[in-house]
Amino acid sequence: MKEIYIKAIAGKIGVRDWQVENCAKLFEEGATVPFVSRYRKERTGGLDEVAVAEIRHWTDVFSEMEKRKATILDTIEQTGGLTADLRSRIENSVESRELEDLYLPFKPKRRTRATIAREAGLEPLADKMYSAGLVDPSAEARKYVGDKVASVEDALAGARDIIAERLSETASVRETLRQIFKTRRIVTKATKKATGPEAMKYRSYFDYSESLERMAPHRLLAILRAEDEGFLSVKIDADPEKCGKKIYYDFCQERRYPAAPLAEHIHMAFDDAYKRLLEPSISNEVLKEAKEKADIESIRIFGENLRQLLLAPPVGQKRVLAIDPGFRTGCKVVCLDEQGNLLHNEAIFPHPPASEKIKAIQAVSAMVQKYGIEVIAIGNGTASRETEEFIKRVPLPENVRVFTVSEDGASIYSASDVARAEFPDHDVTVRGAVSIGRRLMDPLAELVKIDPKSLGVGQYQHDVDQGLLKEKLDNTVESCVNSVGVNLNTASSYLLSYVSGIGPALAENIVEYRSEHGAYTSRKDLLKVKRLGDKAFEQCAGFLRIHGAENPLDNSAVHPEAYHIVDKMARDLSVTPKELVGNPELCSKIDPTKYVGGEFGLPTINDIISELRKPGRDPRESAQEFEFAHDITSIEDLKTGMELPGIVTNITAFGAFVDIGIKQNGLIHVSQMGVRGLADPSKVLKLHQQIKVSVTSVDLDRGRIGLRLIRR
Repeated sequence: MKEIYIKAIAGKIGVRDWQVENCAKLFEEGATVPFVSRYRKERTGGLDEVAVAEIRHWTDVFSEMEKRKATILDTIEQTGGLTADLRSRIENSVESRELEDLYLPFKPKRRTRATIAREAGLEPLADKMYSAGLVDPSAEARKYVGDKVASVEDALAGARDIIAERLSETASVRETLRQIFKTRRIVTKATKKATGPEAMKYRSYFDYSESLERMAPHRLLAILRAEDEGFLSVKIDADPEKCGKKIYYDFCQERRYPAAPLAEHIHMAFDDAYKRLLEPSISNEVLKEAKEKADIESIRIFGENLRQLLLAPPVGQKRVLAIDPGFRTGCKVVCLDEQGNLLHNEAIFPHPPASEKIKAIQAVSAMVQKYGIEVIAIGNGTASRETEEFIKRVPLPENVRVFTVSEDGASIYSASDVARAEFPDHDVTVRGAVSIGRRLMDPLAELVKIDPKSLGVGQYQHDVDQGLLKEKLDNTVESCVNSVGVNLNTASSYLLSYVSGIGPALAENIVEYRSEHGAYTSRKDLLKVKRLGDKAFEQCAGFLRIHGAENPLDNSAVHPEAYHIVDKMARDLSVTPKELVGNPELCSKIDPTKYVGGEFGLPTINDIISELRKPGRDPRESAQEFEFAHDITSIEDLKTGMELPGIVTNITAFGAFVDIGIKQNGLIHVSQMGVRGLADPSKVLKLHQQIKVSVTSVDLDRGRIGLRLIRR
């Protein structure tokens, strides 16, 4: 990677040049973000996963920029306009906006007024006027009157068109206006279309003005969405007169102040350039840049929410009875074994109109006994609270726990190709219930099968840059999967595909080998998998777990490349590796400095010792049961001042949505979280956190509930 890009990335992220350079080299060698941040700390200076992912992002951005530069240089060279200075400026550019500004005068464009004037031979006249060297432009213009130019005024008008376009394509002019526009206010007005009920959600912005610099990302995205839907007109209130004076002053500073009558023509050209070309272009650019920043913030929030969702506490390998509640069509019930395999499914009808409560109780009791059920998972959709109350009437063994599970994404999964491949002989209701049960067992393993945008934890996810969003979400899923580790003998191909260095094709091959040859007994067995070579093994091995492996390190985060170090540690303590692994007392006797050498520095050695203390430890907390208020089942039951238990379901830039056990979620606005000046709700609350709230407002017409945080 070129030095200019290395320095640019280092400056953007706030790290050292050598750290960026080493990361870039590792990426070129085929290393992944999780592998680099986990197992190459000496080469990165201990950069965390966020920083490594940022470097990865910018290396990709600059790689594409380098390709763009080659195209631009070739295009300009063909026009004959490529000077040594221009080439240098292009080659040393690290900002795409600057690069495109330099390219703009040479960029192929449709036929314009300036193009027509050039075809009429008026560019020499424009050059003389632009240099401010003419005393009498009309006298000079008479020389150009002929077959292509009918009059002096036509000649002057054409020259002004050329000057206007030239000015609009001048990089310094555009940058000056950008800086002015960024400091101005964004102004919105309702359109004639904004009369129906669909427009009412934007009514706060029907006559609205706010500084663009201070506007919250969610407000800008809402405004731009309303504009796209035709409910708002949006503009930046830059003062044309002030902008024009600034451009004219800068122009004259580089040349001289033109004398009359030339000054009049220059002013006319500048005014035309601003109103016709610059103002719409710069306004769009500045709004686009503001949206890009809003996109990044919204995507950051989405990524953090997704991380918390994926790392939600699992109940682990338990026998689960999962219920997808319903009224008219009944409740679909499935029984799953410890690995999530479907053992049984049937429908029960404990609610109206059928109301077969006794029969349903008998059915659930029989299933619990027959399949050794340890936990019950109830979907939180329609009839959830009623089903929860029904389950309380079922005589269950004391050790059976009951959980309410989010259904977000379950319907998406049930109709997906993934679900059809897993359960070709069952309908969507069975698949949905299975998804609910598996989500309780291991949220991460189940949710990787579902498009993150369908999980209900985003903010304007359909409005933001979809490429950036996909990159962020893919990185988040990959990060979560690898931070937890994956059981090589139970993981689905969908989960395995997110393991460092594997991907969908190798994941299928790993599962295929497992099906043909039985369970893996050693990480080295992976090298027998079709098309899984040494590089892929290096990248993935440390993130895969084999429970009950002969070598206990195969069930830990210690990478096989470091096994010899553990062997030496054990020999020095006069014990076997098996005796050392999982023995905190023995681990405390290890002097990490004794094992530093070669590529294994102190950070890696300390990581190894930490892992030996608690090998294969799941970083996630254990799932906790939760109960909503029994006497609150609908929005009509709510009263201002009520204190209720709730669960955080989504976090946005302006607050947090909370499930209080009814159809509608309530909103804790950021101002109601008890922290003065709080700008980021995620600093106070986390997804799926159990909290206590009080009701501050109830809007029955719009189905909106205002809440205040009481206790976390």
